[in-house]
Amino acid sequence: MDAFSSGDSWTWGFARRRKLLITAFIVLVVPAFLFLPELGSSNSTSPLFEWQSSLPTQHHNASVMAETVTVTQISEVPAVTETMYLKPPPSAIEPAVFVLVMWSTSSAAEGSLLMKTILMYASVPTEFHIICDSEAQVFVEQRLSLVTHPAYDVRVYFYLPSLQSMLDRVEREGSIKTDHSAGLSGLMKLFIHEIVPPHVKKGIYIDTDALFISDPALLWDVFSRLKPTTSIVMGSHPDQDSPEWSHASRICSCVMLLDLDKLRKDRLMDSSIYKGTHPEALSPPTFRKMYGDPRLSGTGKYENVRLGDQGYWWAIVDGRPDIFEPLSFDFEITSCLMDTYMIGLGHETITEEEEMSHQIHVKDTPQEGQVILPKLLHFNCLHGTPIYMDWEGWSDPNDFLNERWGSAVRYHQGYKWIWLNKGKNLETTLKMTTSRNILFADERFAIEHGITY
Repeated sequence: MDAFSSGDSWTWGFARRRKLLITAFIVLVVPAFLFLPELGSSNSTSPLFEWQSSLPTQHHNASVMAETVTVTQISEVPAVTETMYLKPPPSAIEPAVFVLVMWSTSSAAEGSLLMKTILMYASVPTEFHIICDSEAQVFVEQRLSLVTHPAYDVRVYFYLPSLQSMLDRVEREGSIKTDHSAGLSGLMKLFIHEIVPPHVKKGIYIDTDALFISDPALLWDVFSRLKPTTSIVMGSHPDQDSPEWSHASRICSCVMLLDLDKLRKDRLMDSSIYKGTHPEALSPPTFRKMYGDPRLSGTGKYENVRLGDQGYWWAIVDGRPDIFEPLSFDFEITSCLMDTYMIGLGHETITEEEEMSHQIHVKDTPQEGQVILPKLLHFNCLHGTPIYMDWEGWSDPNDFLNERWGSAVRYHQGYKWIWLNKGKNLETTLKMTTSRNILFADERFAIEHGITY
């Protein structure tokens, strides 16, 4: 007989198989239990989760909020929620800043059209700092009140200096005066940096008789390409010869990019308050160099300066070329002297080479050899009307300026203010603020240093 009976043989085999099953169970199942808590942890950053996060959306509940994605894993284990930042929240877009002067309802009628065209084409938020009288403010506010949800945020700041305060500031300068039709308010272009608050570091000045036909952010972007020493940018026309104006027509102060911060630090305009303090004002040496000593005139004023503020700006940039850069004619399509360079609407398929061959008043200028691509139109020297949109030439089919740009004027003038409500939601706003009792920079200096004036 065998050592083991058939029953004993089965019992021994079963026991052996049972031991093997128990061993296999321990080897395979126990590690799985150890792994599951790790998988279920709310702090999981395992490669397994990263892979699962990329699965199709039917396996996940995904929501996007403030540049984040919240992903919830659906499985038999406790839910795993992770917040993954796609990118840092975007910084605020820098607004394009405009500093304007509007004195009278007529000026505001032109200026409000300029503002309308800025808002029509702007691809960034905008700020307007407007030096004006109460009549101009009311006119502008009535139109802006129709804009409730613009494409981008709009901020408008009105500054209402009194007539006497402006006269006093010019008198404290001591030597300037004007024979220009723009009068005293025109001279305020020389004091913009003093009137707007110090936190406004730079701004674009534009005469009210102008309008945009392209994105004003293109003009604002010019600031980013200037030399570190530059504080003034404007159109330059060295080809112009006007000795009766001391050649002041070689620039146009109608469109200017002003680094207001630099002009403050350089103390652009003088004042009797500054006597005996430093630094010395920037402009007096340039004025004397071009126009002589004002004390010899008999009045103590410059009696030989023409074109109003432009005559003084001309002395400044001619005497200090290190702080000046010329502006592309793209942003100064002017009807005065330049005949808008003989370019205008029409001939839509013309090439740049052919367009450049028709241009005039560009030889011996910074624009020579470069095609002019119009972005800002300036309708100055349209005599006989206080508001350029009412100029009788716009109704003359034979007038060359009307032929080139009349339809552009009519289109932008007729564009409804309510059409500027292009915001996709109610988050964009237009807000207006008014400042009265304006103190010029020299007055603030006097207060800070205890100087009586």
